[in-house]
Amino acid sequence: KFKKMKLTDINTQQIGNLISKAGLVLVLLWIGIYKFTPTEAKLIEPLLVNSPLFSWQLSIFPLETLSKIIGVIEIIVALLILLEFRFNRLAQVGYLVAVIMFLSTLSFLFTTPDTFKVSDGILITNWFILKDIIFLGFCVSKLDLKLLFNKN
Repeated sequence: KFKKMKLTDINTQQIGNLISKAGLVLVLLWIGIYKFTPTEAKLIEPLLVNSPLFSWQLSIFPLETLSKIIGVIEIIVALLILLEFRFNRLAQVGYLVAVIMFLSTLSFLFTTPDTFKVSDGILITNWFILKDIIFLGFCVSKLDLKLLFNKN
């Protein structure tokens, strides 16, 4: 016999966590793969050129190579987070790198010229970057520093 399930039996936190994780992994994989295209390399060039965190790297790597390196990091982070179901400690490395990555990308809001504009009397910005606040919050909430740095 099936037990009648009540609405209050649904664990919305687990469902929300799963949806958030799936969304994060999907976006990181998709954007990471796109970083291998010349189009994406050109699109991120203004962000990289104006960033103290990234501009110096352009003197070492050509733009398309640096874009691919960033793409590889995004793909690896996505895969590490995906492993959380089986290898939680590896996933914690992914969450830690993701936190650093999202803090770095959010810094573009302050280093890229003309990021903030007034449109119809309302201050607007690059929404593509701004969405990283949500990803940052999720990754911080998943980060377990005790698990990550515990020697056991």
